[in-house]
Amino acid sequence: MPFRPREGSHAHLHDLRIFRGTEAWVFDLDNTLYPAHSNLFGQVDVRIRDYLAKLLDLAPEAANAVQKDYYRRYGTTLRGLMEERGVCPDDFLEYVHDIDHSVIEPDPALGTALAALPGKKYIFTNGSRRHAEKTVERLGIAGHFSDTFDIVAADLLPKPNRETYDRFLAATGVAPARAAMFEDLSRNLVVPHALGMHTVLIVPTGTREVFREAWELEGDVAPHVEFTTDDLAGFVAAVTAAIAD
Repeated sequence: MPFRPREGSHAHLHDLRIFRGTEAWVFDLDNTLYPAHSNLFGQVDVRIRDYLAKLLDLAPEAANAVQKDYYRRYGTTLRGLMEERGVCPDDFLEYVHDIDHSVIEPDPALGTALAALPGKKYIFTNGSRRHAEKTVERLGIAGHFSDTFDIVAADLLPKPNRETYDRFLAATGVAPARAAMFEDLSRNLVVPHALGMHTVLIVPTGTREVFREAWELEGDVAPHVEFTTDDLAGFVAAVTAAIAD
């Protein structure tokens, strides 16, 4: 599908020149920097379910129900386990991210686009730094980021909690009025938009609709989503061209 830079319900209110003056580009990791169809996070999802099944002595179906309940109520399954079960976060993170990263293909187009984009780039993830490092190495884009802010840096409090964004801003010195955030979860863009950041929702390849549970994603009709794209590399390249004009 060809890149459409004005894609999204609110794109008529903006054009890509609104990114002029942006000095910091903040990227979520899972299903954002790599395509959702690679199903890397699907491996993590299974590992979380298996961890719960063993910890709580549950059948897989029951463990999956607990997993989704914790995720919905706490933002991550880990936070739910910490709050309700006192689970050690280090053990959990090591187990669930012990996955096969080789399913991720190098993305030279994204690497080229990031290299040309002026300003600092950051990864801001509810996952672990080790998982982020392995992922961007596979993508071939590791050298383009100034830093990675992971769930440990967030004091194990995940997005979309406001305190987590405040910690990110304090740690990196990013000024939200001069920053943009890229996410695959609409609800994780609510706070960045309120802080004054430009917002871009990444959706699955070939569609502008996001097929997840309604409580997870409001979609591109949400007022806190400025742009929606299924082509991150194309979008970044178009932004660079627009702000250079």
